[in-house]
Amino acid sequence: MSEAVVLLARDRGVAEITLNRPDKLNAFNEEMHRELRRCLDAAEADPELRAVLLTGAGRGFCAGQDLGDRTVAEGAEPPDLGHTLETLYNPLIRRLRRLEKPVVCAVNGVAAGAGANLALACDIVLAARSASFIQAFCRIGLVPDSGGTWFLPRLVGDARARGLALLGEKLSAEEAAAWGLIWRAVPDEALLDEARGLARRLAEAPTRGLALVKRALDASWANDLDAQLDLERDLQRVAGRTEDYREGVRAFLEKRPPRFRGR
Repeated sequence: MSEAVVLLARDRGVAEITLNRPDKLNAFNEEMHRELRRCLDAAEADPELRAVLLTGAGRGFCAGQDLGDRTVAEGAEPPDLGHTLETLYNPLIRRLRRLEKPVVCAVNGVAAGAGANLALACDIVLAARSASFIQAFCRIGLVPDSGGTWFLPRLVGDARARGLALLGEKLSAEEAAAWGLIWRAVPDEALLDEARGLARRLAEAPTRGLALVKRALDASWANDLDAQLDLERDLQRVAGRTEDYREGVRAFLEKRPPRFRGR
């Protein structure tokens, strides 16, 4: 029996999800979409799993769509790529952004096309120094998808977003960190240890409050200041009623480490 194309491991409150088509640089086919959805379902449903770590097997993180699944015979009707986005990629990106658990991404090699934007959909991105990010769509006549045209200008500004999208040039991990595209570039040999440590740290945090932080940050792009202040008020009301807030205050007053439960 062949190994699953997406692997799920559970350790100390972290769901570690590994894209596992290393011979294809973890490029997406429909099976990998299904398996990744299954793993995210499991991580979301299990209250003991309080953070997610996403990475890739082998020498690449994700090369985007497997173009071998998109070959068209001469004279045949071309595939409806809009349907592919509507049914596979867009639900995946929305799922990651709305997941009420922190998501760490460890980019261990090339992240190209939809693979680059999959990483950018995560909350905190670490990359090995040998890793790179490529908006490869323009090289085959396509538009950046999987949120690329939304993430890029917000993370790096319009000028750099246009350069990345129109030229399709490789951006190193260290450049990506310097530009604010990702959180940090780390030595290759330290990537997984650092990413796992960060994911465990988040899993031990007041994760109900972190989910509300994610919601507020995502909403801020569409809100003016007054609307955002109102949203902060409403979310703070919810956060102030959580068990984790009460535990945090008790621990502070008792001068001891807090024991958060994500409730």
